[in-house]
Amino acid sequence: MTTTTSRRRRAGFAAILMAGTALGSLAFWEGSAGAQSVQPINPAPITRAPAVALPGFADLVDRVRPAVVTITATERVANASARSPFPEGSEQDQMFRRFFGDQAPQRGQGGPGGEQRQRGGRALGSGFVVKADGIIVTNNHVVRDAGTVTVTLEDGRELPARIIGRDARTDIAVLKVDAGAPLPFLELGDSARARVGDWVVAVGNPFGLGGTVTTGVVSARGRNIGQGPYDDFLQIDASINSGNSGGPLFALDGSVIGVNTAIFSPTGGSVGIGFAIPSNMVRQVVEQIETNGHVERGFLGATTQTLTPALATAMRLPRPEGALVGDIQAESPAARGGLRPGDVVTKVGDTAVTNPRDLARLIGDSRPGSTVQLTVQRDGQSRDLSVTLVALQDGEGSPARDGKPGQRGEREQQRGGPVGVALAPIDAQARQALNLPDGARGAVVASVRPESPAAEAGLREGDVIVGVGSRDVADVNAVATAIREAGRTPGAAVALRIIREGQSAFVAVQIPARG
Repeated sequence: MTTTTSRRRRAGFAAILMAGTALGSLAFWEGSAGAQSVQPINPAPITRAPAVALPGFADLVDRVRPAVVTITATERVANASARSPFPEGSEQDQMFRRFFGDQAPQRGQGGPGGEQRQRGGRALGSGFVVKADGIIVTNNHVVRDAGTVTVTLEDGRELPARIIGRDARTDIAVLKVDAGAPLPFLELGDSARARVGDWVVAVGNPFGLGGTVTTGVVSARGRNIGQGPYDDFLQIDASINSGNSGGPLFALDGSVIGVNTAIFSPTGGSVGIGFAIPSNMVRQVVEQIETNGHVERGFLGATTQTLTPALATAMRLPRPEGALVGDIQAESPAARGGLRPGDVVTKVGDTAVTNPRDLARLIGDSRPGSTVQLTVQRDGQSRDLSVTLVALQDGEGSPARDGKPGQRGEREQQRGGPVGVALAPIDAQARQALNLPDGARGAVVASVRPESPAAEAGLREGDVIVGVGSRDVADVNAVATAIREAGRTPGAAVALRIIREGQSAFVAVQIPARG
């Protein structure tokens, strides 16, 4: 049975909740069980932000859904295996368990011969119309191995599609259908205006279910997921799953700000981490494919790496910003333009370069045959270089080579100052074991002392030191001398340019302070 005191207590508690909600003030109980009262801690009301109504998406969906389509790609071979867009066995290949349109079990769960696409070689994905005459955008990996492609419109019509062109580097493909009449189409918006926290709407064909709408926000911008040098993804938390690939991502004004492409998932299903190609990148690719059937990109011919704080200190730079040049291809635009290993590219024209991806995108967006102005930092000074680009070709670049150091026995070794490396000359045996060209000069790292500065920096046995800072080194003595000279300033760092498995890179080694 409820007592009068209990009723009063509950009524008082309700009053506190209502007062707290209405006035935003804090309150507490005071008094005996028989006489309860509410006393505000601070009687002055707290100013509250105006209420924000959550958006409704129904009107937006009604406008855009007629231009969203389902893509069905039938492979040339009946039992073709589904491949992820990442290198086989790479970390990204293992982390990104399932890529939309691949409708296949995770790696290791398929039958003999690897993953099998569902329904004997059919891939399901999404796409959207961008021109009334039937131009459609989707992902490259949805139609990559297709012999035939069918587009299913919102009204249920199925139309054969022709692949106008594909771009593997950005995972974009452009299709064409003939509907016999103008089709509803979508506008590509300005993805640069999308801010973290903005609402987004994804529409697509998850698991072959047909038009499905999910909502969320932009979680992050500029994500690098390891797909290639042009990665600049929008990260979203709208639920997207297998089959959403190629579908549009909308801002609240109905413009397309991205193309849904990949998810990160330990389970194969959506966990709220999805990635979309920004519409500004999509626009450039689609325009080139429509005009040329393919994408032309500028090519520089230089490998670059991220400038870490330790490398910036070793290179005497004020901040770790720019793209550090590790290697230059012979007879490339970079070589002809005067770019050198150890240069740090900080600008292309008037646009700042903060990391290697910035440089790759700016060069890739430049037309072959055009001349670009590079601003570089070299030996503490700023220099301007003019470089005329050529066209990027498939497979361009230096492949990695497998090579392990041979046994050096009693050969001469020298200690590289205080950093903890033993050096050996580049002789015929080392050239063969490490697959070095005949003209290679420098010194081989014969051993690395555990817990030394060299070990902490990541130097390994078999690395070949070919430069210190921006200077080339000819032999063991030159390397050891350069390291000793750097060691005269305890606490400083020295930048060693190395070749490891055929690839050039810089490593910053800290010089220990004297006790």
